[in-house]
Amino acid sequence: MFSRDPKGDQATFSRDPKGSAHLAPKPSRRELLAGAASTAAGLAISPELRAALADARKDRLKVGMCDWSMGRRDVTAFELGKQIGLDGVEVSIGSAEDNLKLRRPEVQKQYLAAARKHGLTISSVAMGLLNRVPLMSEPRAALWVADTIQVAKNLGARSVLLAFFGKGELREENKDDMRRVTEALVELAPRAEKAGVILGLETYLTAEAHLKIIEQVKSNALQVYYDVYNAAHKKHDVLKEIKLIGAKRICQIHFKEGPNLLGSGKIDWPAVVATLKQINYPGWIVLETSSPTKNVLVDTQANLRYVRRLFEERL
Repeated sequence: MFSRDPKGDQATFSRDPKGSAHLAPKPSRRELLAGAASTAAGLAISPELRAALADARKDRLKVGMCDWSMGRRDVTAFELGKQIGLDGVEVSIGSAEDNLKLRRPEVQKQYLAAARKHGLTISSVAMGLLNRVPLMSEPRAALWVADTIQVAKNLGARSVLLAFFGKGELREENKDDMRRVTEALVELAPRAEKAGVILGLETYLTAEAHLKIIEQVKSNALQVYYDVYNAAHKKHDVLKEIKLIGAKRICQIHFKEGPNLLGSGKIDWPAVVATLKQINYPGWIVLETSSPTKNVLVDTQANLRYVRRLFEERL
């Protein structure tokens, strides 16, 4: 359990003894489902059709985008997301400067209202601020993660992205950092389990190093937030790593290609998607893409079409 000191910046840890330790349709299918859902809103439908609609929605590939890649770290990200044709948005928890704005109930209500208005899902909540306020050295960072777990639950988000870059970069050779982060995650994981939220590790570590942390934490609420481009940039064998980690331990996946549109760089995306299909990855694809033409709407629509084409071959 966590407790705060009077200043609110320090955390102490004690283990919770009760802490213990889930693809793309062709566009015509999506349109069909939308039409059927609209009809269902006003007409009685059979249980069989209702079940078929539920199954189709469950199996459909879901593509989201990071709000920072959209240039919209506020509620306007949902309006742009709808224009693009996305299924959801990965939202930032905020910064130290704005005191993690999404912790405020009134801000959460604004985000939920915007998501509802534009028919999008909040796929995940990202803690990019951990790159500047490292979990391995800043006690307040653990408190922030605990708060963000509750925020994700309130927003209906499946995952919390824990970023480990910049000042917070995890390196396997830095044993003390690895130990401190693992100890913090041992305390945080039961909270995530109780909230029904997954903590996703996004780092430059190898698949083997990620799995070592997961095995030490011993919780299904801790998984890997896999970034294909980051892994390739570090010369990891992406296809091998995806298979090794497996679908049950990958909570979400970032697709990006540096400054390029997807498919115009060095990553073999057809092979990546084929591997994801092979392991039956059921989760979100979240675009962390750039905008080479500086037109986020047009460039992201091109990326979205590319991703859906890759996955629709499955059907």
